[in-house]
Amino acid sequence: MDNVTVNFFREDGIEAPVLIEGLPGIGHVGKLVADHLIDELGGELVAEIYSLHFPPQVIVDERGVTELVCNEIYRCEKDGKAILFLVGDFQSTSAEGHYILTESYLDIAEDLGVQRIYALGGYGVGHLVENPRVLSAVNMEQLRPEVEAAGGSFENAGTGGVIVGASGLLLGLGEVRGIEGICLMGETSGYIVDPKSADSLLGVLCSLLGIEVDHTSLQERAEDMEQAIEKIREAEEAKSREELNYIG
Repeated sequence: MDNVTVNFFREDGIEAPVLIEGLPGIGHVGKLVADHLIDELGGELVAEIYSLHFPPQVIVDERGVTELVCNEIYRCEKDGKAILFLVGDFQSTSAEGHYILTESYLDIAEDLGVQRIYALGGYGVGHLVENPRVLSAVNMEQLRPEVEAAGGSFENAGTGGVIVGASGLLLGLGEVRGIEGICLMGETSGYIVDPKSADSLLGVLCSLLGIEVDHTSLQERAEDMEQAIEKIREAEEAKSREELNYIG
């Protein structure tokens, strides 16, 4: 196997000006949003990406049949707008692999006419967040007003920071190629899968894309998660009271 192998299922008529990256990350926020959009928009699988830099494992399905791990490219259309999605369950296992894979993702983007990339992820704050903000970064300063108008926040920009993995490199290496890059990061605790943060991010992204989609399934997952979190809180409080009674 080569460093990266890309298998297209078809090559004609799949160009699009926008690519949305939703690979796994903090709180799975970006992945939840991308997967939700693919489901709502009826995405078509157009390519699979295999790499030596993915974890050395296979997936075993419900029939007991194995498949080599890979990431995928989907294509969707909404209101006459074509959108590509880069999704999957894996990022590179090494720093070198992150660069090699990102260059391959950008090669695909250029070949398919992509002019702008949205990199989606979570912004871990270490505690539960009642009203998640969508923290943002851009690789070209002129993009900032558009993101702010859509509800993205740059409140943390003054303190600086880093964006690791594919999301960061797509902006950095994409800028070298002249591809616009916007990173949207939903505020999240960082220790749970966070559909509530994903729902906030989805609203900002759809505003930037100029499309509307149903949020229902994400909101229902967020409500289920809230119930689970409340049970955890109650259990922790009960345990704390027991420990205090024992000490007293």
